[in-house]
Amino acid sequence: MKRIKIILTLLTAACLLLCPMAAQAKSTVHVDPVDFNYGDFIRGMDVSSVISLEKAGVTFKNADGKAEDLFKILSDNGVNTIRVRIWNDPFDANGNGYGGGNNDLEAAKQIGSRAAEYGLRLMVDFHYSDFWADPGKQKAPKAWAGMTLSQKEQAVYDYTFNSLAELKTAGADVCMVQIGNETNNGIAGESGAANMATLFNAGSRAVRAFDSSVLVALHFTNPERDGLVKYLADTFNNYNVDYDVYATSYYPYWHGSLENLTTQLSYVAKTYGKYTMVAETSYANTFEDSDGHENTVNANQNNTGSDLLWSFDQQGQANEVRSVMDAVNNVYGGKGIGVCYWEGAWITVGDITGKTDGDYTEQYDHNKALWEQYGCGWASSYASEYDPGDAGKYYGGSAVDNQAFFDANGKALDSLRVFREVSPLLMGDADGDGTVIINDATTVQRHTAQLTTLTGDRLKAADVNGDGKADINDATMIQKFLAGIITSL
Repeated sequence: MKRIKIILTLLTAACLLLCPMAAQAKSTVHVDPVDFNYGDFIRGMDVSSVISLEKAGVTFKNADGKAEDLFKILSDNGVNTIRVRIWNDPFDANGNGYGGGNNDLEAAKQIGSRAAEYGLRLMVDFHYSDFWADPGKQKAPKAWAGMTLSQKEQAVYDYTFNSLAELKTAGADVCMVQIGNETNNGIAGESGAANMATLFNAGSRAVRAFDSSVLVALHFTNPERDGLVKYLADTFNNYNVDYDVYATSYYPYWHGSLENLTTQLSYVAKTYGKYTMVAETSYANTFEDSDGHENTVNANQNNTGSDLLWSFDQQGQANEVRSVMDAVNNVYGGKGIGVCYWEGAWITVGDITGKTDGDYTEQYDHNKALWEQYGCGWASSYASEYDPGDAGKYYGGSAVDNQAFFDANGKALDSLRVFREVSPLLMGDADGDGTVIINDATTVQRHTAQLTTLTGDRLKAADVNGDGKADINDATMIQKFLAGIITSL
């Protein structure tokens, strides 16, 4: 670590006493820190399915087994940003949800509000669709069917601006907005670079009008495909698309090596000065299935290959996250700004592990009923009207329950600590610059006087006396530390 090694050594004992992890049992997972170039590196997680899971009866617990709000657990473990997908209208005419979390704007408002309670920023992922959008599917929302390109352009602007305004009113702290999801080949039913650029810019204008400090991201995938990243970056530069962040998905069982990931993102950073990030990644911590719906990664598929460098256990899961963060951190010019883990809390609604015969069937049927009622599986049967090809045939539960950071009973795994351990909290560093100096005491004083607001890690770092708040007592302790009156924080 460039600037904090000396201070970090002195503060190790204090951090163990003061940080939220202190009450928990010793972790079986070890993670080496990353010396992040970007001061506020995004250690994010998509938990879009959480509302539907909780409606179905899922309860999340911290590492000690105590029930807590999921967002508190994530914040305590070092997550600093929440990603949420938004579909325009994921319901049929009778109000039945398509599944996948039934992620409309109302669900996003709940997620954004709860995230903000624990100092977590919100990364908004507009699909501009009523259900899953990816390179093979970019279907326009039902309400936009038959619209001309110019009409869709206005619809994208209006929907983006109005949705962000509602999220803000709900209390969400929006820091980044994706204009589409994995838009390699299209967006909102439009294909071709010219039409896509028109809609990208409509969304971008809406974000700029909402809040000029919010970052605009374009989200693609397949960084392993030769020349694709260059083609996409060059093409949308030629069409003068206004954006800040080139985001990609990176799943190691599909998307090539980490070295290639860094190389591809570095091209965008060096050529066009864009920030870059991984908007989605994940990794299995076991091959066991806990809900009866086949998983994306299991003992028979997506479990071998030269780019899978980690074991399929909790240590391997933590190592994958740490390695992807390091690869993004190595992007040219310090332009790699974050990694977001995809659906790290999408666990089962009923554990089938170890059940056989009639017990298995009973539990599986119970799970199916919950998937249908609350939309907590990847798709419900009701989605067949919108997506007959996939959802109509393969609807069911979670395909990533073995890639979550929680066990089948909702208890946090040791691997979740990767988000904290990859960037240890330096107590007293209220301004987040990697050192403890007089400016940190001043920052706490300004927070106390309501001239600025500390949230997330900055608030935790400022709370040096561990009483759950940052106030004049903490500022005084920082001053005493700097004066040598006390030796640690």
